[in-house]
Amino acid sequence: MNPEFILQLVLLGCVVGFMAGLLGIGGGGIMVPVLTGLFLAQGVMIEQVVHLALGTSMASIIMTSLSSSLAHHKHRNINWFVVKGFSPGVVLGAFIMTFIAAKLSAIYLVTIFSLFMAYVAVQMFLNKKPRPSRTMPSNKGLFFAGSGIGGVSSLVSIGGGSLTVPYLLWHNIDIKRAIATSAAIGLPISIAGSLGYLANGYLLQVEMAQSAIPHAGLEYRLGFIYMPAVLLISVCSFFTAPLGAKLVHRLPVALLKKIFALLLFFLSVKMFYTLWSGLSF
Repeated sequence: MNPEFILQLVLLGCVVGFMAGLLGIGGGGIMVPVLTGLFLAQGVMIEQVVHLALGTSMASIIMTSLSSSLAHHKHRNINWFVVKGFSPGVVLGAFIMTFIAAKLSAIYLVTIFSLFMAYVAVQMFLNKKPRPSRTMPSNKGLFFAGSGIGGVSSLVSIGGGSLTVPYLLWHNIDIKRAIATSAAIGLPISIAGSLGYLANGYLLQVEMAQSAIPHAGLEYRLGFIYMPAVLLISVCSFFTAPLGAKLVHRLPVALLKKIFALLLFFLSVKMFYTLWSGLSF
C-alpha cells in the first residue's frame, strides 16, 4: 500500500463517519463508487472490482452499525421486538443474495447499484416519508419483510436504513424509534452480507487458482473483502461519526441532505459510466 492510497482510504473513512453522524445514513452509497475507482487504480480486475467494493463496503459498515446501535440503545429508542422479528429474515436474505451477486457480471451489479442509489437520492432530495397507515405484522410478516430488505441491502451494500426506516414509519413506528431500530437491524445485515462476500470471494479465488487464470488484485484480501480498507475506514469513521452528530443542530441538515443526494447520484452515474466504458461484452 502506497502512502497516497492509505491517505485516500483515511479520507474516505472520515467523510463516511462524519456524514453518518450528521445525516444518520450509512456510507455504502459513497464507499462503493469511491472504492471502485480506488481499486481500479490499484490494478484490480475490472470484472471483480464491483464485487470487491461491495464486500469491502459491507464489512466497513459493521463498526458503524455497532457504534450507532449502542448509542441508540443507551437512549432506549430501539424496538427490540421488531429487531428480533426482522433478524432471521435479514440474515438469510443478506447471506443468500451474496451468492447471486457473485454470479452477476460487474455491469449488471453496477447497473443495479446505480438505479437503487438514484432512488435513494430522489427520496432523500424530496425528503419523502410514507404516511403511517398500518400496525406491525406478526413475526412471520417481519421475517419475509426482513428477507427482502436484507437481500436488497446486501446486493447494493447498504445497512438497510433507506428501506427499513420507511417500512417502520409506514407501520406507525415513531421516527426516532424507526431510525434507532433500523440502525440495530443494520448490524445483522452487515455481518451476514460480509460473511457471504467473504465466502463467495474465496470460492472464486480457489476456482481461478485451479483453472490457472491470472489473478490481478490486491494483497490482504479475504474473499471479496479488502481488509486494510475495512480497518482504515472503520477506525476513521468511528472517530468522525460523533463529530457529525454534535453538529446536527448547528448546520443546515435539510440543505446538506439535498447536496448529499446530488453527490450520491453523481457518484453512481460516474461509476456506471467508468465500468460501462471499460468492460468488454
